[in-house]
Amino acid sequence: MKTSWRSASLVVSAVAVLALTTACGQETAPPASSQNVGATAPAGGYASAGTGLGNGTGTGAGAAGQESAGKQGAKPGELSVSTNQELGKVLTDSAGLTLYRFDKDTAEPPKSSCDGDCAKKWPPVPADDVTAGAGIDDELLGSVTRSDGSKQLTIDGWPAYRFAKDTNAGDVNGQGVGGTWYALAPDGKKAKDGAGAAGQPGLSTRKDPKLGEIVIDKNGMTVYRFMKDSPWPMKTACTGECLEKWPVIEPVDAEDTEGIDLKGSGPRGQGYVVFDRPDGLKQQTIDCVPIYTFAGDKKPGDTNGQGVGGTWYAIRPDGKPVGASEK
Repeated sequence: MKTSWRSASLVVSAVAVLALTTACGQETAPPASSQNVGATAPAGGYASAGTGLGNGTGTGAGAAGQESAGKQGAKPGELSVSTNQELGKVLTDSAGLTLYRFDKDTAEPPKSSCDGDCAKKWPPVPADDVTAGAGIDDELLGSVTRSDGSKQLTIDGWPAYRFAKDTNAGDVNGQGVGGTWYALAPDGKKAKDGAGAAGQPGLSTRKDPKLGEIVIDKNGMTVYRFMKDSPWPMKTACTGECLEKWPVIEPVDAEDTEGIDLKGSGPRGQGYVVFDRPDGLKQQTIDCVPIYTFAGDKKPGDTNGQGVGGTWYAIRPDGKPVGASEK
């Protein structure tokens, strides 16, 4: 397999809660010194009716925890291709554990930006003794030298990781975490790409028997808003670990929507815009309200995030929260 000798480096992302766009507030963002870095994560955590998703709970103590840790640090062996009902073809190691890629890494040149505590949650896949199984192009396998001198497997240049909270073969609990982590497809691309329901728009609506008309993403998952966020001027209070429970909705082209209010109620009449977050992520908004999914929703139709902490609510097509009043 090909080998890249470029060393990985640690990328430190400054986290702040205040960021502005020209369409939803001020013309320019204030200097960093005026931003409130002490963001408040959402209260309450998972809803009591939550489903116990893997990336919301620990892997357990004792023998089970040790076994899981052993799997995460093991050599990958022969890579395989598995088929996930929602994601399509997903790359796995010889134990069936899903492999992931990180949006803050680069493939050209290969470079890992996940070290320290990040690497504990997302163990790098060793490049030793790896082989390509059926359906995998051996030419896409490579390696990158990490900051500690170890060799990490790359797939078409993208550094490969496991997720510490995947404990069983076929688990995909790391999918979409923080809006930056995605299962790897066999060609190195994101398994999420093109894996939505056939013909379903990037954002659309559905009639929920309890909540009424609410917004859903391309996979049919409920879309939420955070009442501590602000549209005028646009800002977010969900940063850091908050994003593991509430992944951001990535930008969706206006033409790839159905039933969504694209005009908005703001002074400029432009509500469907992309939010350039202070942590570097790009997030879709409706009526300048940043939108998210909930890691505790396991399947289309779930609304386990509704009312969590008294601050998270499903969102209507016009950006209004379901079951809460805007102040």
